[in-house]
Amino acid sequence: MDLTSANLQALYRAYNTNFQQGFSSLGEQGALYELFCTVVPSTTAVEVYPFLKSLPRMREWLGDRVIHSLEGADFSIKNRKFELTEGVSRDSIEDDTYGLYGPVFTEFGRSSREHPNELAVEVLEANPECFDGQALFDTDHPVLDEGGNEISVSNDMGGSGDAWYVMDLSRAIKPLIWQRRRDYSFRALTNLQDTQVFLRDEFLFGTDARVNAGAGLWMLVVRSKQTFNADNYKAARAALTAMKGDYGRPLGLRHTHTMVPTSMEGEARVILMNERDAAGATNPWKDTSQLILNPWLASA
Repeated sequence: MDLTSANLQALYRAYNTNFQQGFSSLGEQGALYELFCTVVPSTTAVEVYPFLKSLPRMREWLGDRVIHSLEGADFSIKNRKFELTEGVSRDSIEDDTYGLYGPVFTEFGRSSREHPNELAVEVLEANPECFDGQALFDTDHPVLDEGGNEISVSNDMGGSGDAWYVMDLSRAIKPLIWQRRRDYSFRALTNLQDTQVFLRDEFLFGTDARVNAGAGLWMLVVRSKQTFNADNYKAARAALTAMKGDYGRPLGLRHTHTMVPTSMEGEARVILMNERDAAGATNPWKDTSQLILNPWLASA
C-alpha cells in the first residue's frame, strides 16, 4: 500500500469498523453492568454524590412539610483514565499485511465493551467505603431505630466462599454507580510527520476512556459468601426485604435479581428454576428472582 493520506485514512476507517464490530458483538451481555449500576454522565474530574440516607417514601401531610435533606456530600468518585494501544509497523502496511491486525482491533472493541462489566465487579470485590462511611458490605451500617437511636444494620451474610448477591434492581438508584466522563472511542496516529511515527516507524491505533465505578446504595444489595443453597438463599433474601430506613420505616424492597459467578450456575438454576427441590417437594423459591450469571465474579 502506498502511504498516502487517503490510504491511511481508509485504513483507519477499516480498523474502526473492526473495533465497532467487536464492541457490538456482545449484545445485551455487554451492558450487564447497567442492571446493577446507576449510569451517570460525568461532567468533571470528580463527581460528588448527595444521597438520601434512606430511600424516599410518601407520608401523610399533617402540619408543615418534612424536608428530606440530601446527605453524604463528601462522598465522591474520581474518574480514571484507561487505554489500550497497538502499534502497526510501517513495513506491515507497505507490504500489505495490515489485514492481519483486523481481528486484533475487533478484540479491542470487545474489550472496551466489557470493561465496564469488569470494573463494576472490581468495585464489588474491593468492597469500598460508601456514603455512610462504612464499607459497601458491612455488618454495622448506621441506621436510626424508631426512637431515633443509632443501631447497626448488616448487608453481609458472612462466609468464606465465593461471593453471590441478592439485589433490588427495580429502583432508579442501583447498588453501584457507573460514571462516564469520556466514552470509549477508537483513535489513530497515522501522520507520517508525527514524532512517534518518525522515531519508531510505526503507526498507533487504540481506544481510551475516562470512567469509573463506585458504591451506590448499600441497602439495595446483600452479599453472601455462604454455600449457595435454599437455606442461605432464604436468609439473604429475608435480610434484603426486611431492610428499614431511619426511624424504623420499611423500605419496601423487592428481591428482583440474584447475581452469581458462573461456577454457581448449576446450584442457582436448581433453586431459582426447578419445580421440585432435591427431596421432590415443591420448590418455593422457583421464579422468586431473576438470575444474573456474571463471568467476571471471582470463583475458585
